[in-house]
Amino acid sequence: MDRTGQAPGRRERKKAATRQALSDAARRLFLERGFDQVTVAEIADAADTAVSTLFVHFPGGKEALVLGDGDERERLLTSAVLDRADGVPVLRALEEFFATRGPFAMGADPEYRALAALVVSTPALRAYARTLWMSCEAALVRVIAEQTGRGTDDMSLRLLVRYVLEIPDIAGVEAEPRVALDAAFTHLRRGWPDL
Repeated sequence: MDRTGQAPGRRERKKAATRQALSDAARRLFLERGFDQVTVAEIADAADTAVSTLFVHFPGGKEALVLGDGDERERLLTSAVLDRADGVPVLRALEEFFATRGPFAMGADPEYRALAALVVSTPALRAYARTLWMSCEAALVRVIAEQTGRGTDDMSLRLLVRYVLEIPDIAGVEAEPRVALDAAFTHLRRGWPDL
């Protein structure tokens, strides 16, 4: 179903299938040979499509094939705050959200863990991931402001959000990412005990 509750039409199904084929081919090739050893032409060929089609579906290029375009990331991140259970502090909800993502996801399947390791170990992917997280800043500030009665111009809130969004890049490369995640949020709770 699409956002209107309608089943997607043939054209939308074909677009989704092409997008999935490109993404699957890219992941397989990246995991087999490494990100820098795979070209967009090879990915398009493996998905039986044209390079121009790849860029129509993934204008962000190779990085977007692994990490997406950020829209879903922003939606999930803001939902972690909006949909948290009664009595759950904002920072706890965000920590629980990050605990399910990338290098912090302890119970993830082997392919997901391999992709997370690829992102952390590949400078271009790591930089792109950081860019995607930082693109969520305004939306996360807005949602937390709404939930806490603060203004979106509250510098303390904007600082907090910036720190939160830097956590995947900083803690994700530590020897024990989950321990680093816990430490990061422990520090944030000391600075913002009311959140």
